[in-house]
Amino acid sequence: MSGFSPDHPGAAVRASPNFGERREGLQPEIIILHYTGMATGAGAEDWLCNPASEVSSHYLVHEDGRIVQMVREADRAWHAGKSFWRGVTDINSQSIGIEIVNPGHQLGYTAFPPRQIASVSALCQGIVARHGIRPEMVLAHSDVAPGRKIDPGEKFPWALLARAGVGHFVRPARHRSGPDLREEDVGGGEGVERLQLMLSRYGYGIEVTGCYDKATATVVAAFQRHFRPSKVDGVADRATVETLRRLLEVPSPPQG
Repeated sequence: MSGFSPDHPGAAVRASPNFGERREGLQPEIIILHYTGMATGAGAEDWLCNPASEVSSHYLVHEDGRIVQMVREADRAWHAGKSFWRGVTDINSQSIGIEIVNPGHQLGYTAFPPRQIASVSALCQGIVARHGIRPEMVLAHSDVAPGRKIDPGEKFPWALLARAGVGHFVRPARHRSGPDLREEDVGGGEGVERLQLMLSRYGYGIEVTGCYDKATATVVAAFQRHFRPSKVDGVADRATVETLRRLLEVPSPPQG
């Protein structure tokens, strides 16, 4: 693939060799947002187009708002890795991946510039319209790969995307004193089981065991990073549980 017409109006095209066909006739039903986690946007763009990297995404959004498309939306980019959401394990075959230029946690994690977020919002709006993607299927890389990935991280402004009609979002519940669930609690019983069931129902890959183990804490932290980013600690405090309950109870508006 030496070149193609962009799916998103105004996007520049720099074709990556790292792509394939979507398997079993699957179509995009998910948007996955990433950060690049590299020192520069130019370096990230080069890496995503380097055959030696064996990684790619459909789009890259630079800090100044420029959008580069590297893989056609019809094709399967290599961005999600080992991941899971609502029973789907081949996320790459059912998703569109967007890399957002940001150095990430290891290189001096920074706020996302307004121009960049405006471009991400417009890009997502177009993808949602083209493919009829539901709000609860606009996800962080950390949602589909808890523990293995933490991007785009707690500084990503999901609320701004929601104002643009992208994604499933509720105002996070306020912190309140009261009992919480945490990894240090050996058991947990019915309270932990209810929490695990709610996380599983929303879409996370979590085993319902009734035990607040490390895996549960990891998924809770992933949930917080997206939906209650003011405190990401893997502890299921009352605000975390209430925010999750609101997401499950509040219907997501139709998109597309």
